[in-house]
Amino acid sequence: MIPRECRRLAEVDFPIAAVSAAAVLKEKRFPVPRGLPSTMHQWWARRPLASSRAMLMALLLPDPCDEHCPNDFRKAVTNLLIDVPQPAPWHYTTREGETPNEGLRRVLLGFIADFADWNNASDPGFLRAGRALVRAAHGDEVPLVVDPFAGGGSIPLEALRVECDAYASDLNPVAGLILRVLLEAIPSEGAELANEVVRVGEAIRASLEQEMSDLFPLDADGSRPVAYLWARTVCCEAPDCGAEIPLLRSFWLSRKRGKWRAVKPIVRRRSDDRPWVAYEIVTPRSANEVAPGTVSRARATCLSCGHVLPPDRVRAQLAACRGGCDVEFDGAGRRNGGATLTAVATVRSETRGRRFRLATDADYEAVRRAQVRLMERHADWRRGGARGLSPIPDEPTPEGGGSGAGRAFSAHRYGMFCWSDLFTARQRLMLSALAARISDHHAEAPHVAELLAVALSKVADFNCASATWRSSNEDIGHLFGRQALPIVWDFAETNPTGSAYVGFDRAVRHVAQVVSHTASAIRRVGTVQQADAAAHPLPDQSVSVWFTDPPYYDAVPYADLSDFFLVWLRRSLPGHALLSTHLDDDELLSPKTREIVQDETKQQGGRAKDGSWFEERMEAAFREGRRVLAPHGVGSVVFAHKTTEGWEALLSGIIEGGWTITASWPIATEMRSRLRAMDSAALATSVHLVCRPRAEGAGVGDWEEIRRDLPTRVAQWMEYLQGEGIRGADLVFACIGPALEIFSRYRAVETVDGQKVKLRAYLERVWATVGRAALQRVLEDGGAGRGDLEEDARLTALFLWTMQSSDNDSGHDSSDGGAEKGGGATRSVPGQFSLPFDVVRRFAQPMGIDLDAWTDRIVEMEKGVVRLLPVASRAADIFGAGAADASEPWGEGRQASEQLALDMDWHRKSDAADYRRNAPVLGPDARIRSAKATTLDRVHAAMLLQSGGRSQALRTLLTEETARGPQFLHLANALSALYPRGSEEKRLLDAMLLAVPR
Repeated sequence: MIPRECRRLAEVDFPIAAVSAAAVLKEKRFPVPRGLPSTMHQWWARRPLASSRAMLMALLLPDPCDEHCPNDFRKAVTNLLIDVPQPAPWHYTTREGETPNEGLRRVLLGFIADFADWNNASDPGFLRAGRALVRAAHGDEVPLVVDPFAGGGSIPLEALRVECDAYASDLNPVAGLILRVLLEAIPSEGAELANEVVRVGEAIRASLEQEMSDLFPLDADGSRPVAYLWARTVCCEAPDCGAEIPLLRSFWLSRKRGKWRAVKPIVRRRSDDRPWVAYEIVTPRSANEVAPGTVSRARATCLSCGHVLPPDRVRAQLAACRGGCDVEFDGAGRRNGGATLTAVATVRSETRGRRFRLATDADYEAVRRAQVRLMERHADWRRGGARGLSPIPDEPTPEGGGSGAGRAFSAHRYGMFCWSDLFTARQRLMLSALAARISDHHAEAPHVAELLAVALSKVADFNCASATWRSSNEDIGHLFGRQALPIVWDFAETNPTGSAYVGFDRAVRHVAQVVSHTASAIRRVGTVQQADAAAHPLPDQSVSVWFTDPPYYDAVPYADLSDFFLVWLRRSLPGHALLSTHLDDDELLSPKTREIVQDETKQQGGRAKDGSWFEERMEAAFREGRRVLAPHGVGSVVFAHKTTEGWEALLSGIIEGGWTITASWPIATEMRSRLRAMDSAALATSVHLVCRPRAEGAGVGDWEEIRRDLPTRVAQWMEYLQGEGIRGADLVFACIGPALEIFSRYRAVETVDGQKVKLRAYLERVWATVGRAALQRVLEDGGAGRGDLEEDARLTALFLWTMQSSDNDSGHDSSDGGAEKGGGATRSVPGQFSLPFDVVRRFAQPMGIDLDAWTDRIVEMEKGVVRLLPVASRAADIFGAGAADASEPWGEGRQASEQLALDMDWHRKSDAADYRRNAPVLGPDARIRSAKATTLDRVHAAMLLQSGGRSQALRTLLTEETARGPQFLHLANALSALYPRGSEEKRLLDAMLLAVPR
């Protein structure tokens, strides 16, 4: 056993860069590697296996350089990794000049980095060595790893991989089922389970296809429909119109190169009736030939008269037909309202690719048959006494609203009060039939039925009235592209019994691949239990490693989201212990009152689940972790919140819960291309805090001593992290852990006069220290003192420095924003960059920067977001209102800017064009109007002159500034290094700097 005094490897060093690459580049790339457990079932904010595996190994293994490290462990490292008798998939050696123990530490870190790679996760050599290292460190005592917020199961699965005991608990029943199949079913039955799942799944699919083939009939020429493209509709309320408005985001069918296809709307008019919309499928020669969408932000534009129907009327009309995803038929079986079919994508066996055709009467007749059959199925259930759950989910959808997690739901506003309203009639019929067939196998083959139910969840994710048609790939996107249940105006429907990518057959094979791959590496069976993290069932001091990724305030409404799957899982696995409501009899679906998620729309004990409630419950969970952890144990908490309030609450819970932080490691776990990463400082890393139980006799810390140590500690850590490629906001929050190491080791910190220093006050000093260290790096490396630069330069430099991302790319991108753990989404316009107000304030105040003084001059603030104003908007402020001449052409400046844009990435060209169109046109007499202009004003003036093509004025300004002193060039070079690659500001700065007299 590792002595209690011995440091773990995670407390002294960690291979950040290599593990980050494995987590993002290997696990989150497209296409996703086959057999990756995350492909089996949707779960939100799931931790990558790579980071979980690497951190767990570093928590389990002692530091060979520690004086308390057992010699037997050092010998085991040498025998297992260096002096390997048989061929190994690695080659580790010691280096000249390092001590033997330093060499062992470096070798261990190299092994952990290599083991993090997905390609090595099931390699027999790595598995043998990893398991043997854990045994060598812990002897006969098998470590127990506990995750009380287990969710998708990454952490406990990795514990089983290295043959630790794993105890996974979660309050959510869908998470419980995921954990059951990953940690219990697959290890207990092995790879043969995959074959059985495929066999039974194929039998179910074939049976269902035969029964319901008439709902998806083949075309007359033998083509097979693979996607029906629907649009919800509303009626124009303009006088003398009344035309039906198809709610379409886009009329594109295919945007593949050389295969452009689109729907062209044609308004038909008859003298005795209202106008109506017909469609034609066309091959556009340019994007301008394709009509714009008819709906934006719930405003619908009539194709017939151009009238705009406001959002409240769109919602009211859709609410009247329960969301409007179903077709309405008259007594003769003809469509007379509801969803309209705009096109059908088909395939033929003898040709490749998709073909598109218009809707036919046969398409609508198949839908009508499904509606009739659905009513018959429900009537049969009622005639049978309505026992058990109804065949079609009638449980309520979340109401949504509020400022917490409930804001992610809009279904109620459009009349979708039951979960069945999120599906078309055909989808309800097919999914309920699948669920019934799976339930037939539950009693005799429970693990097979569980895995087939998981496959059904994947089918539901792609086969609902919120699945979108992706014209760029000619395929269907799933509902949970982000962590919300939004209204989707136009959607795609497919045949789940066919061979489409989103069909049951493919889903079963995806699940089988996960079973096969997991069974090849996992042979130890874990323990799964539905439990509340704030009242954990484990006994005191029974856990070796307490490792978890807790929820972050209102970032992910897990319970409400997971109910989408739960309603079908309960019909597939009736009576399943993990899918029951035994923890809260008042809950119809997933437990929500006890779930530790901020959501003011819900209450517990008459109290709203607001931020303070969340913090109290999280502190209780940390106290439970401290209680169950053995004295020699170690903990780790993963956190990726991007507001300082979030960090303060987490850290307060950890410290008040009886922990001391001993290390922190930022590991890249998010793709910069994800929705939330666009246009803002969304974190690319998740900080893994390493914690120990604080000793009962911990003393009182001296405030003056801690204040003296803090700048040195932060500076050292920033230098280390920058060497590992950590930048900007990621680096800011990663510095919190080391700062807390010197604070949390004491039971209290006091000033010389006995005043207790609160955590909030300490963190204020941490933010200030990080800000000063950042400014020193950014503005003093070139030789000019930070004190020589004014507030606006310091504010801009800090802002851009924080905007940097850990993959050395900016958050500025042209894609849409979304929702992420830890903050609301913002969208920027070209040339603008955004940060939460909270983050900017934390830096500005200690730096003596008055944010109000620079609002509408350097930054603008709106709804908790601070945006850096584009340089183009400052022309009037710098040169005066009369300096801009809108009638004068750009001249040489336009050519220069266009030349600068030639090497832009393709996805940034439109941003640059927008920027140039909005850039000011400076008259020939443009001069800086104020003698009190700051250094930043003069740099911006030079950029505007460069943009406007005023070469002579620019040369004059540069000559004056060069003579004035080094501040101008120093700031310009610093900003050039800080502005994102591909941004227009950086291009203007670089071009301007080339014109500086040498």
